[in-house]
Amino acid sequence: MPVHKTLPSGSIFPANLLDWTMAKLKRNIIALIYDFDGTLSPQPMQEYTVLPAIGMRADVFWEAVNQEAKATGGEPIITYMRLMYEKADAAKVPITRDDLKNLGRHVKYFKGVEDWFDLINQYVAEKSDHTVLTRHYIISSGLKEILEGVSIYEHFHNVFASEYYFDHYGRATYPNRVITDTTKTQYLFRINKGIEDLSQSINSHMPEALRPIPFSNMIYFGDGMTDVPSMAVTRQNGGHSLAVFPPRRSAKAGKELFEAGRVDFFAAADYREGSDLHRRTCIILDKVIADIRLRTETAALAKK
Repeated sequence: MPVHKTLPSGSIFPANLLDWTMAKLKRNIIALIYDFDGTLSPQPMQEYTVLPAIGMRADVFWEAVNQEAKATGGEPIITYMRLMYEKADAAKVPITRDDLKNLGRHVKYFKGVEDWFDLINQYVAEKSDHTVLTRHYIISSGLKEILEGVSIYEHFHNVFASEYYFDHYGRATYPNRVITDTTKTQYLFRINKGIEDLSQSINSHMPEALRPIPFSNMIYFGDGMTDVPSMAVTRQNGGHSLAVFPPRRSAKAGKELFEAGRVDFFAAADYREGSDLHRRTCIILDKVIADIRLRTETAALAKK
């Protein structure tokens, strides 16, 4: 049994931190973290699910959200969540957790997305001689209840997204968790520290050497300005980011993010093997795998 000591923060660590770090926190996990709408899926998830169910045009709904947020000074994410269940209620369309999950099966993806995760897992396993692991995450302002029903849900180690509160009848009544452009960054630190239980605070100090997934092991995928805070935090802490854009549209936005130093690369959202996105992701993965090997070898020498 390892010997532990309790630090002032209440965190428990073994007395021999180096031994424990080597044994328990190999820091050999690569985290690939995705925005969803516009990154994995061409349109916002609501446009495949709730809006068609209540018979509302997407452009009409989003204009109503913009006008309401402007008139009330409200947070746009909270505003869309409130307006969506209000309009569903007016249309007499029930919005329960199961309804939203069932609607998730209608969500569509960019080409190659459904095979992407196995493709990346296999690449990392082969390149690292099966010594490096991969985890895929979503951090989205969209609805977790919808994401729980998408066909690719099983590929994710965890999904962080906005959520509804459901009353005792099982109906959505108001937002329970809201993830905005800036609050997405909290979840990067949760992944970094290995504190993915949302009931636990991430504010206590944790030494860098004890964080199971260093930022240098992270790759963030986003599609535009709403992802800039996450891209910036990831890169400023030694991680990597990629901007994607719809294949038939201009690469201008991605190039602007690249020139501003927000991303390592940009590419069309084509997730098929051999695409620019796949090739550039593999370049980053090669670097991360090499860095993990370097840290592992250095730590092994230090222990001798």
